[in-house]
Amino acid sequence: MANFTLEDVRQRTYKARDAWWTVILVDPLASRLVRVTANRTSITPNQLTVGALVLGLGAGACFVVASWPFLLLGALLYHLSFTLDCMDGKIARLKGTGSVFGAWLDYIFDRVRVLACAIALMAGQYAATGNVAYIWTAVAVVFLDMLRYMDALEIYKVRSQMRNKLRAMRAEADALEQASRRAEDGFAVDMNAELRSAEDVLRPDPEADMDERVVADNPAVVLQAEFNKRFPWYARIRNALQRSRIRPHLFSGIEFQMAVFIVAPVLDAAVPGAIIPVTVVAGAGLMAFELAIIYQFWLSSRDYSRTMAKLEATVADFRGTLPPDAPEGEPAPHGAREAAVGGNGA
Repeated sequence: MANFTLEDVRQRTYKARDAWWTVILVDPLASRLVRVTANRTSITPNQLTVGALVLGLGAGACFVVASWPFLLLGALLYHLSFTLDCMDGKIARLKGTGSVFGAWLDYIFDRVRVLACAIALMAGQYAATGNVAYIWTAVAVVFLDMLRYMDALEIYKVRSQMRNKLRAMRAEADALEQASRRAEDGFAVDMNAELRSAEDVLRPDPEADMDERVVADNPAVVLQAEFNKRFPWYARIRNALQRSRIRPHLFSGIEFQMAVFIVAPVLDAAVPGAIIPVTVVAGAGLMAFELAIIYQFWLSSRDYSRTMAKLEATVADFRGTLPPDAPEGEPAPHGAREAAVGGNGA
């Protein structure tokens, strides 16, 4: 029988930064449930993922009824569903039982839950009121959720490609430096400073990579140079939020879901017709923060492109200092030097 403490759960499963909804309203309960589940049961992360989907579908069934008691019950079930959804990842990190299939299952079931609840909530309201605006609201919710997660995945992929290309550049530069020292006694351009500068451009992304680290990792975060220069106040806000593990992306896909499937039904139970206004405000908040992330990523890509161009020119000059017949050391891994970044040199 395992004997994980609550501190073990916090240090090994809490993300270093997370959505404020999760930090304030989910983690305090989820961490205690994780401790009991991990110590006293053999429940697996995938089983929790399935349980989260079942509760989510239960929330959707309540939303279809559309009466105020069922709206409240649906909101409660959705919050519990999200709590279980957080627990599966925590159990996986705590016990080291995560898997590629589990990550895929979690992602797919999350999207199914959003799709089912969006259709159920708006269809129930349409059946009760006959207002066709609810149908268009359902379409908007599904579209915004899809857009948010597609954008996050693509940015993460492109940043990974950037890092791979920088690693290939480091391998090539190190080989050239060693060859230069062999060819000309002690002479070599100091590439390390240039490479460190390049790597600073792609330190852990404050809006993506950091969210996958846990508290005990205690990583150092370096923002993109141009973004920092344009918005010097951002670092102060980020650092203030960081002390509470809250990420500066204050309205992400999580807050959007909670606004639509928890806040909106609860308000609608008290003030009929509140669902559409709440959803519109939530959608506007989501888009505002998504545009800010895209802008930050664009600035980062400009920093990256400028730095890579400088490095490539330096490496070319460095190669020119070698005699024609001088060996250049071990080349970078096959294909690494040709790694494309986003297809457009971003």
